[in-house]
Amino acid sequence: MLPETIQQKVEQYRGFYISLKNELKWKVADHKQFMAIASMYVVKGKSLQLQPYIELSDYIKNQVGMFSTLKSSQRFTIAAMLDTRYENPKETFHEFLDVYDQLVQGGFTRGAFTYIAASAMLSNESSRSHKEMVRRSVEIYQGMKKKHLFLTSSGDVPLAVLLAETSESVDDLMHEIEHFYTTLAQHGFKKGNDLQFLSHILANDKNLHGDTLIERCLAVKEICESAGMKVKAMHYPVLGLLALFEKPEAEIEIIHEAVKQLNADKLFKWQKDINVMLAVNLVISEKLKDSRLVETGIYTTIETIIQAQQAAMLAVIASTSAVATTTTT
Repeated sequence: MLPETIQQKVEQYRGFYISLKNELKWKVADHKQFMAIASMYVVKGKSLQLQPYIELSDYIKNQVGMFSTLKSSQRFTIAAMLDTRYENPKETFHEFLDVYDQLVQGGFTRGAFTYIAASAMLSNESSRSHKEMVRRSVEIYQGMKKKHLFLTSSGDVPLAVLLAETSESVDDLMHEIEHFYTTLAQHGFKKGNDLQFLSHILANDKNLHGDTLIERCLAVKEICESAGMKVKAMHYPVLGLLALFEKPEAEIEIIHEAVKQLNADKLFKWQKDINVMLAVNLVISEKLKDSRLVETGIYTTIETIIQAQQAAMLAVIASTSAVATTTTT
């Protein structure tokens, strides 16, 4: 049985999903996008006001050029990001577009992934200017490609932006990421895009030593499997988030219960992999209210990694939606 606060979050998430689906089902090709949007509101502790949200989505559509991907269903995701993070989302949207243009001018390609990266850069609390952040993001992305040419794609741009907030030199950062990647691979993690992503989000954490994070990832994977959860490669980012907790057993037990509840729901039973990611975010978001996490500095790290997970999930949804649109046209 789930704790009452988590049960409320699950029910709220379900309600938001139903509202979005009923209102926008003919405008969004992939309904997993509704899952991501609904979770954004729950994780941020904000109620979804449907009509203002739709008005904001329409405003975004009307402010961009004919060939922008924000003319498509991606505008609903960006609208949710703006609505959950900012008091004046319409005004902030123009700053968001400016950041996007700077990323394009810096060398990143136009499209869904760079829009997601722009949202990540817009919310960063680094003392660096956007110009400096763009320069550093490009350097980090090039460093990713140098290490793993065939694994690195435009889907990694949001992670490059998040890593640009760190203080290390690019060379040191790449060395740290490669250490995570090779060591975890030696201990049973499958090489590939998902392990690279896990390595990137672990590199965001500066509260724990790298080897400690690796040990915790291995321990969390074992605990999850012992609890009856099948850990797939696409769940590796989840392990990175849980590795931040010294004793994650209690969280994993609650997450497992939340996953089972979502899997049993007719609305979500065909999205078992996404259910795992969302269950983790719903459970961990409750922990962000704990002042002890804020005091130890873990709050910012968890927020960053949740944002990284959302970026990855939204990137997947954006790419599958693009395929669906191409197929139907």
